[in-house]
Amino acid sequence: MDSRQPEMMLQFCKAMADESRLKIIGLLSTAEHSVQQLASMLELKEPTVSHHLAMLKQLDLVRLRADGNFRWYRLNEEVLGQISRTVFSRDNIARLATSVGARSAERKILDNFVDGERLLEIPVSYKKRLTILKWLVGFFEPGISYTESQVNAILKLHHQDCATIRREMIGCGMLARDKGIYNRRPESVWRTVVK
Repeated sequence: MDSRQPEMMLQFCKAMADESRLKIIGLLSTAEHSVQQLASMLELKEPTVSHHLAMLKQLDLVRLRADGNFRWYRLNEEVLGQISRTVFSRDNIARLATSVGARSAERKILDNFVDGERLLEIPVSYKKRLTILKWLVGFFEPGISYTESQVNAILKLHHQDCATIRREMIGCGMLARDKGIYNRRPESVWRTVVK
């Protein structure tokens, strides 16, 4: 299973869990429509429809065609079929159940150690510390270079001991350091095996 498939499945389910987006998908499955037409048919405001369309477009479920001043939207049936075939196979659904259980455990750890955006304490347990490091590395953008002072400033927003956290992130392969410049590394190279 592609490592993005559980995330794709969850995003798809979240997108489809809204009545207005379901109605939009239904309308777009029959014909192209503009934001104005959809707003009128669904009795919604145009910005609301645009917001829903943007969410559907992120999943590539909706295609956009420009025609002068008008923007026409239609259902991307190919992507819908692809999601159905690959993501919602029996094996992938079983794997998702396992993944959701792991995420639930991570959520509990975050709830215990994080208050808003502040880390209350660095966990002693290696497994819990990894969950916290994964959360913190999310504040660094892939492909962006950071100086040490920038890394420290970002980490200090979440906990005062930025040096320990920075060293741990480097030790786990989440951040790379070269001549004082830091970069977020791809998750596929992180060393996150629980001891």
